[in-house]
Amino acid sequence: MTAPAAPPPPRRGLLFILSSPSGAGKSSLSRALIARDAGIAMSVSATTRAPRPGEADGRDYHFVSPDRFEVMVKAGDFLEWAHVFDHRYGTPRAPVEAALSAGSDVIFDIDWQGAQQIKAKAREDVASVFILPPSIPELERRLRARAGDPEAVIARRMARAGGEISHWAEYDYVLLNQDFDACLAQVRAILDAERLRRHRQPWLAGFARELVEQAP
Repeated sequence: MTAPAAPPPPRRGLLFILSSPSGAGKSSLSRALIARDAGIAMSVSATTRAPRPGEADGRDYHFVSPDRFEVMVKAGDFLEWAHVFDHRYGTPRAPVEAALSAGSDVIFDIDWQGAQQIKAKAREDVASVFILPPSIPELERRLRARAGDPEAVIARRMARAGGEISHWAEYDYVLLNQDFDACLAQVRAILDAERLRRHRQPWLAGFARELVEQAP
């Protein structure tokens, strides 16, 4: 009896969403995950805000004018987009769809509005995680510890925190970021498990059928 051929590795890529109120850790977790896992890359959003010190166009964001952003919206070039703190942010559709088809994973550091839009358009490709802070005072402490945010911005972020947290139940997984390393380990475990879900392994049906046919 001939042994079945070794299963091929290809699978469909995954859209991995991390959301949280500002300061709860989604950006730090995203960066740490990318640094430890060569199989996932950050989705680079387009934004109408100006670059911050140290940010580079095409690496951190695609910095575009409000007029250019509006053209992209009307052309359907975004997978999702939203107004956040007086600026517009959006995820270009083409590179994300190319990554999925190539079997590559893409991580999204976005708010609940963007998460809802992406899930509405690509639900089977999405795994979503919401990050909770251990407390509201700790959330404010973390925001104040970040360099570069003026008092007015911190106040606005805190004012939005409750509304953002209220969407926690819309996510597939919810984690408490009390200890960063422990939370990162949980995020990595979720990613590993989601990569193994049956519908992301298109080769399985043919391989299992071959095994059945060759069984005595």
